[in-house]
Amino acid sequence: GGGGGGSRLRRQLESGGFAAGEYVKQLSQQSDGDRDLQEHRQRIQALSEETAQSLKRNVYQNYRQFIETAREISYLESEMYQLSHILTEQKGIMEAVTLALLLQADRDDPALGARHAVAADPFLPLSAKDAAANEEGRQRTLTTLLEKVEGCRDLLPESPGKYLVYNGDLVEYDADHMAQIQRVHAFLMNDCLLVATALPNRRGAYRYDALYPLDGLAVVNVKDNPPMKDMFKLLMFPESRIFQSENSKIKKEWLEVLEETKRNRALSEKRRLEQEALPQPAPTPPESTNPFDEDEDEEEEEPSAEEEVVDLSLEWIQELPEDLDVCIAQRDFEGAVDLLDKLNEYLADKPVSHPVKELRAKVDERVRQLTDVLVFELSPDRSLRGGPRATRRAVSQLIRLGQSTKACELFLKNRAAAVQTAIRQLRIEGATLLYIHKLCHVFFTSLLETAREFETDFAGNNGCYSAFVVWARSSMRMFVDAFSKQVFDSKESLSTAAECVKVAKEHCKQLSEIGLDLTFIIHTLLVKDIKGALQSYKDIIIEATKHRNSEEMWRKMNLMTPEALGKLREEMRSCGVGNFDQYTGDDCWVNLSYTVVAFTKQTMAFLEEALKLYFPELHMVLLESLMEIILVAVQHVDYSLRCEQDPEKKAFIRQNASFLYETVLPVVEKRFEEGVGKPAKQLQDLRNASRLMRVNPESTTSVV
Repeated sequence: GGGGGGSRLRRQLESGGFAAGEYVKQLSQQSDGDRDLQEHRQRIQALSEETAQSLKRNVYQNYRQFIETAREISYLESEMYQLSHILTEQKGIMEAVTLALLLQADRDDPALGARHAVAADPFLPLSAKDAAANEEGRQRTLTTLLEKVEGCRDLLPESPGKYLVYNGDLVEYDADHMAQIQRVHAFLMNDCLLVATALPNRRGAYRYDALYPLDGLAVVNVKDNPPMKDMFKLLMFPESRIFQSENSKIKKEWLEVLEETKRNRALSEKRRLEQEALPQPAPTPPESTNPFDEDEDEEEEEPSAEEEVVDLSLEWIQELPEDLDVCIAQRDFEGAVDLLDKLNEYLADKPVSHPVKELRAKVDERVRQLTDVLVFELSPDRSLRGGPRATRRAVSQLIRLGQSTKACELFLKNRAAAVQTAIRQLRIEGATLLYIHKLCHVFFTSLLETAREFETDFAGNNGCYSAFVVWARSSMRMFVDAFSKQVFDSKESLSTAAECVKVAKEHCKQLSEIGLDLTFIIHTLLVKDIKGALQSYKDIIIEATKHRNSEEMWRKMNLMTPEALGKLREEMRSCGVGNFDQYTGDDCWVNLSYTVVAFTKQTMAFLEEALKLYFPELHMVLLESLMEIILVAVQHVDYSLRCEQDPEKKAFIRQNASFLYETVLPVVEKRFEEGVGKPAKQLQDLRNASRLMRVNPESTTSVV
């Protein structure tokens, strides 16, 4: 019944003529009361939630289909690119056959061959067509045009076989904002492309702008998007430039002539390599009177001829430089390194002949380009939000290229910039301890993640671990700078500083999970600031004690209420004074001076906070500070005993001295030994000196 009602309600709401006002009016008239309306409201609400869930499922399904469609489009685009490449190769083969036939005709009829040579290259300028019957005419045309370009004579030396293929005016646009930059004139030679800018107020004159070898140049068609049309892009790692031609016909000519010239360049290079790879005939040995010399020469020469032959005519080797360019342009770093590994494996047991050296030179240029791209991937200018894992791809490929040291250096620089950025982005607000908690969490978490990623990336490179330790120390120094600036430079209390240092030490211990202990580094970097804080707080206690001593009246304390007396008992018990009850009297009286009680509480509080900050480098600073504080009170009691003439007051002073020497000093000595791990001889000597003073109170020797 519920399901049928829901279906009817859905059909009613989904109908094309549904009117909400009429529906509510009719529902109000038919309902028996508030309960019916509530039930109907619940059904509509349930239907609404069901519809929302259905929409979410549909959106998710459509999103998945969109991703799959995009992937298929990417595959199809790749296949279309391969098909276009195959068609271009077929066209090049047909044109090569045509050219071969024309060359044959040239041998039979030179005049006819010259006319065919001009007709076969429709992209030559008109002035070049008139003089293109031979190589000299083409070079003369190139020389004439390049004389109009300032600054290219030294960069583009004349060489046999270099000639002009095509040239024309273009407009360059910014690749990011598609804004017009400048007008240029491009000169396409059979082995390079020269780009020149027009000189103002000089018609037909240009200034050199850039020169790109065809080996490292890629041409990409830019789809028309009015008003931006008739454009094409030139890719020359690590930059790209967009040019606009005068019309679609000229754009088509530029695309075709660029591809054809690149192809002809590759074919000629392939033929040259094949010729060089052919075995050279062995030189005729000189006549010898020894009949065995000839046999020995043959035995020596045959292996050398075999060593010089390296088969570089394989298709994948011929296409290797272009394939590397494509991989770099498409950011397929793994594919590029795979190709390099394949080549290195193939040439591992081959002799280093001249063709192999030339191939290596071309490949090394691509390796430098690939390295530059990977270095840029690891530069701090890139996004740092991906964490340490975001660098794994570039780092692993640099290591495969045999540049683990550079990979290590760049990885650690990247992580240093990331950690520094994270610390700078922390907002300084609220209590200092809260900020220190955030700072420690951000820094030590980043350090731990970096260490784990470093272990993963450089597992087989033990020599890099020393660099990581140096980096960790440098990062710790950056952390301590931020820590000290907030904790010590702002003159926080010693208790706050102790809590902050405790938090930092606890976070530092997390690094022991991966076998990294930096506690000694944080101690070394903090020792100066902690010394300063201890000495500063010591001076505050000494000044406060001297001020109370100057107002000393040697009177018993009256706490007025049992609650106040109970609170003082608890404070003394927390300070380690267990026999405080023997110094209390009736009606909330304490048989001690306020000065001695205040000194006890302040000294024990200083000792407890200082022990939280303690590490071995601070031993003497803490001990000397304690001695200075205690001597102020001891010398005051010593002076009062010798100067006081009233027998009753003198007895009260002796009672305070007894509490100070027999109770407070042993508690300080015991707590110091517990916190430090060894007794302090200076405190023992101080207690022995006070014992001598109690045995001979009239002595004029003071405790110093």
